Amino acid sequence: MLRCRIAFLSFGPAIVTTGFQTSVELSCFHCGQPVPAGTALFVSMDGIPRQVCCAGCQAVSEAIIVNGLADYYRHRAALPERPEEALPAELQELGLFDHPNFQQSFVRPLVGDEREADLILEGITCAACVWLNERHLTQLPGVSGVQVNYATRRARIRWHEGEIRLSTILAAVASIGYRAHPYDPLRSEELAQRERRSALWRLFVSGFGMMQVMMYAVPVYMAGEGEMSVSVESLMRWASLLLTLPVVFYAAAPFFQRALRDLRLRRVGMDVPVALGVGFAFVASVWATLAGAGDVYFDSVSMFVFFLLGGRYLEMLARQRAMRGAEMLGRLLPSFARRLTKDGGVEERVPANLLVVGDRVLVRPGETIVADGVVRAGHSEVNEAWLTGESAPVLKAVGATVLGGSLNGSGVLEVEAQQVGETTRLATIRRLMERAAAERPKVVEQADRIAGVFTLVLLGLALLSGMYWWQADAARAVPVFVAVLVVSCPCALSLATPVALTVATDAFARAGLLVTRGHAIEALARAGHFVFDKTGTLTTGALRLEEVVCAEGVAREQALSLAAALELHSEHVIARALVLAAGENVCAATRLEIRPGQGLTGRIDGEPHALGCYEHAARLAASDLPFRLVAPEGRTIVYLARQGQWLAAFALADSLRPSAYELVKGLREAGCGVSIFSGDAQPAVAAVAETLGVMDAKAGLAPEGKHAALQALQGRGAVVAMVGDGINDAPVLAQAHVSIAMAGGTELARNQGDILLLNDELGRLLLGRRLAHKTLAVIRENLAWALAYNLLAIPAAMLGWVTPWIAGIGMGLSSLLVVLNALRIARVR
Repeated sequence: MLRCRIAFLSFGPAIVTTGFQTSVELSCFHCGQPVPAGTALFVSMDGIPRQVCCAGCQAVSEAIIVNGLADYYRHRAALPERPEEALPAELQELGLFDHPNFQQSFVRPLVGDEREADLILEGITCAACVWLNERHLTQLPGVSGVQVNYATRRARIRWHEGEIRLSTILAAVASIGYRAHPYDPLRSEELAQRERRSALWRLFVSGFGMMQVMMYAVPVYMAGEGEMSVSVESLMRWASLLLTLPVVFYAAAPFFQRALRDLRLRRVGMDVPVALGVGFAFVASVWATLAGAGDVYFDSVSMFVFFLLGGRYLEMLARQRAMRGAEMLGRLLPSFARRLTKDGGVEERVPANLLVVGDRVLVRPGETIVADGVVRAGHSEVNEAWLTGESAPVLKAVGATVLGGSLNGSGVLEVEAQQVGETTRLATIRRLMERAAAERPKVVEQADRIAGVFTLVLLGLALLSGMYWWQADAARAVPVFVAVLVVSCPCALSLATPVALTVATDAFARAGLLVTRGHAIEALARAGHFVFDKTGTLTTGALRLEEVVCAEGVAREQALSLAAALELHSEHVIARALVLAAGENVCAATRLEIRPGQGLTGRIDGEPHALGCYEHAARLAASDLPFRLVAPEGRTIVYLARQGQWLAAFALADSLRPSAYELVKGLREAGCGVSIFSGDAQPAVAAVAETLGVMDAKAGLAPEGKHAALQALQGRGAVVAMVGDGINDAPVLAQAHVSIAMAGGTELARNQGDILLLNDELGRLLLGRRLAHKTLAVIRENLAWALAYNLLAIPAAMLGWVTPWIAGIGMGLSSLLVVLNALRIARVR
């Protein structure tokens, strides 16, 4: 006996015919699988009992409905995975996730008891899954934020440790039929490969179907009157129908699913006209084939689907490539390290997430450095290309800083860890890249709104055209209706901006400029005034000791040893210069006390010592200065004294970055205003301003003063770009229209920066500015092309001058032209 089963998209009953008996075989309301015979499990939704296949589906669907998330079932466009697969065997012990050691690798502490973790969600099949997980987890007490990226299946979750445990959050995810585990870049890449493979198969099916259908369509088009018999033409039509079926029901299925989802949500996306055009042309062609009269458009349908999928595939590759940079950074750090024990032995293969600040690790030749730190023994050359973009190795010796993710050369290094795990420079940059990828710039949102309005207008024009031709010439009504829908599909309009920004972001990264916020490129192109901090931005920020003047009876080495003892544990630039000059000859200091802006005091061999500005040291010396140190412009002088005695004075100087003059000159030639806002003393700031030819230089500014000065510039109508590196630059970086932070600066400054200058080479900003201008120009060109194309194509299609297959080619070429034009941004040098 013949037995057939037809399952409906609504996941309801399926009709089963067996012999002369007809029965209803139910599909599970939750997962869509057949309900086993004799199963009587139900959930109630909208007052209607819905049958499910097992207790797992019943528990999951009840959890969804009870929590007020029943809209998930109304909006979903694809079935979930089986609930019994919701939790892998290795994750059955959820309490493991609450262990502090386990959390070190993927949980970051925030303010107070707030925590943030990156998880990967498996089982995500459509946008409704994203909506369900975000809504469900947001309802949990103690969860302060949930953001799920549909493209990468990555979830960023914030919660308060005192109110809810991570294991409870993971159990909540499992309760609605999904599985969550710590984010793994390799697993994310597997999901991306699966998406590419699926898209490529659909593209292959549509391309193969298009070629085969054209083989049957061309003879019909070329045959003259009476040259092809009715039976042969009918055979051609039926062959075209059979070959178009997989194109429509497999390759084009995502268009129909997304269009249905949009309509359920009472919105009109650009998949709606696509689905209408393809569906209407296919149904009309099937009707003509069955009736044996009228025109068929199978070739137009298959060609249109192929070109559209081709454009979407290119867009997906560009999007994944933009995300891949952050994923590659995530894989740079090794999973294990060689930690040195206190007696100097080596503890092999310690998990990297168990390292703490102060641990010493051994880095052998060819190995990757696992943490940010300082070289305590050995020398080698280190490749820092991930940060600087330069493949030339950098020599590292005792006292030099190294960054996690850098590749060691031929020497052996002993490194003391200063930043580990998620606090390393590499982890910070990766988070900034992910933040930029997640944000939607205003220009993209505006383009999407325009595309939405355009789609509504397009549907109205297509409907009016079809109605007119139905009255004037009914035979031409269907092709005109389809041609209008297809020829002006708003793909080019929607791709015009995001593709250009994606290419530009990649070009910025290759130029050593990391875009960390969505609006940065547009704002940089519009910036007409650039404000610079001095120390660490225009200058290297690494002071060098130029001169030491000592009191009678005090040796130079003794003075440096005492000064280094006081500064040994400070990260200030003056401290680093003095400690480096002292070398290994350092005393021990206790009871240290720091006085911001003045200096510090401490006890050495039980005797009080002071190091800092003249006034600070003079309070302890309590006598006249017995020596004189000349302080020309640009020098910093610090004094060392102990109870009742002056000991020494140290002259330190900073140096301009090699590309600072080139940058300022280039900006002035481009007509931009340039200012220096610094907290340093007037002589030092004036010296730098004179060297660079900057007329507007303000010295002695506190963070509030910088903020007020920048606001004054903005009040005069200037679009301001701020370049800085320190903690005191964070408020003014946040205030600027676009902010550029030095990668070598403080983490707070890096977090506030819209653009991160990876290799601290200021000259790259000129290239970034040219890239930004080129990006805006390309966006305008793309939008102008999309507008001009539609102004010409829509009237032509409404007049019947464009056939559906020509419309499909025109639409595909229009989108392709937008993508190719965006690729021109990468050529800027």
